Amino acid sequence: MTTAGTTPLRIGLLGTGPWARNTQAPALAAHPGVELSGVWGRRAEAADALAAAHGTRAYTGEEGVDALLETSDAVAFALPPDVQAPLAVRAAEAGCHILMDKPVATTVEGARAVAEAAQKASVASVVFCTLRFAPETSAWIAEQAAADGWFTARAQWLGSLYAEGSTSEYADSPWRREKGGLWDVGPHALSVLIPVLGDVEHLTAAAGPADTTHLILRHTSGASSTVTLGLSAPPGAAGVEIEFRGERGTASIPGWDGAETAFRGAVDALAEAVRTGVPHACDARFGLHLTELLVAAETQARAD
Repeated sequence: MTTAGTTPLRIGLLGTGPWARNTQAPALAAHPGVELSGVWGRRAEAADALAAAHGTRAYTGEEGVDALLETSDAVAFALPPDVQAPLAVRAAEAGCHILMDKPVATTVEGARAVAEAAQKASVASVVFCTLRFAPETSAWIAEQAAADGWFTARAQWLGSLYAEGSTSEYADSPWRREKGGLWDVGPHALSVLIPVLGDVEHLTAAAGPADTTHLILRHTSGASSTVTLGLSAPPGAAGVEIEFRGERGTASIPGWDGAETAFRGAVDALAEAVRTGVPHACDARFGLHLTELLVAAETQARAD
């Protein structure tokens, strides 16, 4: 490994699916402070194609994981959460910093193993919750977090991924279809609410139509929030809205310029954590906490 602060930061990519092709590989290849050190995939032909598109080396198989870790300072993940988690542990144990997708894992045990491995190895970690890294929304979240007097908040994230007629390639993801909007977009909503209103001290969850889940949260600040999450809304009902209400009136989240720009922000955050040794707020420990909340919500919603 090169030492912290050395440029470029060599980052390998684990995964070759749509998220890797559309967001992570382009962002890493174009980042001025990064060398894309390689692409690993479970299918050799997919790894070869993605690596060739971005001028780097392809890896596959178990031995390929180890080879990529040996030539990288950090690794980014574009894999299903319960494939990501053990590989993130493996990467941390090899001394690589880790840039993970959300959720870190779909079990508390899996997410805790990642957080403990990162801490033990003293490697930096970042969990890519899009709104915390997109320039427009990250600045807005910081502004709201600096203000007092919030009374309540509302977050609604409804996608139409599984609506009739959807042609999205992300709909082919088995884990996303199994776990639904709670796990796919829930981390985004929680990553906005928690830094502004404080940690969640009480959670109530109920199932809605299709994969929709409704949450009622009480935060440590005394404020409350409601959250609606789903991936099966009719196209006309889909959209993202997050607003806070309090002494200052109402504040609504602005739009943002896509996932690739936000991912570059996450890369910058990881590089800063590597350089300074100061953990980012969206690190593996935060990823563990998100998993704890999502497991609690899923358990309640399924019990109804």
